[in-house]
Amino acid sequence: MDWDTALKFIGICIPFFLATIWAMVDAAQRDFGSLRAKVIWMAVAAIPFAGFILYFALGMRKGKKPGQA
Repeated sequence: MDWDTALKFIGICIPFFLATIWAMVDAAQRDFGSLRAKVIWMAVAAIPFAGFILYFALGMRKGKKPGQA
């Protein structure tokens, strides 16, 4: 693998990695009503490349930040 291909690969992977970390942290901070639901959404958020998309599209609206009504 040459450097150009490696840099392109890394450039594509970094935003997906950061979005996955962001989704997992967001899921950890939200209240989903039960620990089971929270663990499920954190596991979904941890799926590489597609998990954060599913979490932000579906799961984020189901949880509430602490202090929200």
